[in-house]
Amino acid sequence: MEIFDNDLNAEIIGFGALNVDKLYSVENIVSKDGESFIKSETDTPGGSATNTIVGLARLGCSTSIIGKIAEDADGDLMEYHLAVNGVYTNNLIYSETGSTGKCLGFVDGEGNRGLYIDPGVNDEIKIGEINPLNIMRCKIMHYTSFVGDSFKAQIDLLEKLNDECILSFDPGMLYVKKGFDELKPILERTNILLINESELRLLCNNNKDPLKKLAIGFLDMGIETVVVKRGSKGAFAINNSRECEVESFKCDVVDTTGAGDSFNSGFLYSYLKGYDLEKSCNIGNWVASKSIEGFGMEKFPTLKDLEEFFK
Repeated sequence: MEIFDNDLNAEIIGFGALNVDKLYSVENIVSKDGESFIKSETDTPGGSATNTIVGLARLGCSTSIIGKIAEDADGDLMEYHLAVNGVYTNNLIYSETGSTGKCLGFVDGEGNRGLYIDPGVNDEIKIGEINPLNIMRCKIMHYTSFVGDSFKAQIDLLEKLNDECILSFDPGMLYVKKGFDELKPILERTNILLINESELRLLCNNNKDPLKKLAIGFLDMGIETVVVKRGSKGAFAINNSRECEVESFKCDVVDTTGAGDSFNSGFLYSYLKGYDLEKSCNIGNWVASKSIEGFGMEKFPTLKDLEEFFK
């Protein structure tokens, strides 16, 4: 049976940078004029949106992703990785010139990291390259950051989302540094804000007030759910009816790259299932704890793993 693009009905679509993560295990992450050595190297498809969408696909959700790749080896690797993980590739945009985005990551023995981004063709997305028919039926649109001009395409896409579509937004530090005013068009349409504590305080320019007070400010502007990711301290979340603080899970840390993205996978999976706020955060923390036990996406859990966790 022939399947047309419009028949690929994804529940969740990501919109963000597609990067091949070139991860280097190092003795230590050096400061200015420092020197260290590389112990091993791993190439794995990544990018915040990619990590979250692949994580959701492994948990059994139907997913797709809007992003641009070049016709090079890294682009082939990215497309293959999405396909083998069950992510619909009907929203990929192909560039005949340029290079696929890369992230050079240096990870020490404690899982700490230093990242350098080469955006490549990621920054060339225009609204006219996105097929509106492919996004009309998705339940959740998940935005993450770009380095450059594709930010405008994300803003332009907002008016094409149907009213029932939930917008999930993880700005990351790249977008937070743009400041509140530049992010305001996206924030005003956001239903679920997924942000870490450092990003939240920088966005609010406030290092003193409790997280709850800062989060309530976003509820007051119309965002329905605010989730603050706190790493080893767990997560704080609040909506208009309840709030919760959940602890992290103990695990053997190998690489913290993508920990926040995998939390997003667990949380958004739970949101689709209708789980309450606390259970959603617990599942998010559990998914994150499993993912950081390996490099890149190698330890992202499956639906079968989650079902075992439920037991």
